[in-house]
Amino acid sequence: MLNSVYMPQILDGAPVRERILDGLKPRIKRLPRPPGLAVVLVGDDAASSQYVRNKIKTCMEVGIYSEKLTPPATSTTEELLAVIDGLNQRHDIDAILVQMPLPSHVDTRRLLEAVAPDKDADGFHPVNVGHLVAGRPAPRSCTPAGILELLKYYRVPIDGRRAVVVGRSDIVGKPMTLMLLAENATVTICHSRTSNLAEECRRADILVAAVGKPALVTAEFIAPGATVIDVGTSRITDAAEAERLGKTEQFARQGAAWVGDVHPLDVRRVAAAYSPVPGGVGPLTIAMLMTNTVDLAERHAK
Repeated sequence: MLNSVYMPQILDGAPVRERILDGLKPRIKRLPRPPGLAVVLVGDDAASSQYVRNKIKTCMEVGIYSEKLTPPATSTTEELLAVIDGLNQRHDIDAILVQMPLPSHVDTRRLLEAVAPDKDADGFHPVNVGHLVAGRPAPRSCTPAGILELLKYYRVPIDGRRAVVVGRSDIVGKPMTLMLLAENATVTICHSRTSNLAEECRRADILVAAVGKPALVTAEFIAPGATVIDVGTSRITDAAEAERLGKTEQFARQGAAWVGDVHPLDVRRVAAAYSPVPGGVGPLTIAMLMTNTVDLAERHAK
């Protein structure tokens, strides 16, 4: 049951992540071999390297075999396509993840579409997007799938509710819209060309902010009593900005602070429930990657 608007419920992703991972362990034990996940990390981008380390660490926690391939940043599209083709042929690899972003000279679309649809760990392949539209089982884009798990864990009503998604990316905005539709929400998708954005957002019982602009969503965007899901993650390095957003303590500890697309002070004043940054949606993206990998391994075992 959600709290009143004066005591908003924090939608913490950590317990949801643990429940998802605990549910995968017995499924993994029943398989004839450990599921296999291959991660292709092109170059040595620091943030990407950290994300990959976290993914491999989680694989070890649950019993998934993981393999990291690190082609140099100078690799051509054709060279990377050959790497993907080799992984497509391997029977011990159930899922392939191409870590984004790729170097600017690489044809990202060609590379993502080269991953076999039945090894698509991220749910980005057009075949799997088509399955999502048609309501058929297939790997789902990890972040929106995690958001759905978060809403269900905290028993946020979705059926018949009005949802607004801010952002139309292929990774979050579009698949999130389709997943909410499948749960019988009435969904509006907003973007940079939307007129009266704040007014559209105020109609939402469930507001998902996935636009990549720090603290864009202020109190005027949020209907009293709404549930707000913050997908954004931006690094603040200005002390005055950190103070304005209520991140002084974090800034003092770390010399920087993380903020989402939603103003962290405003959301506490207006919403009935919200996912914080960090700690809300973040833990669930990797958990759903593990889920996709196990789902694919079970399909291959059959």
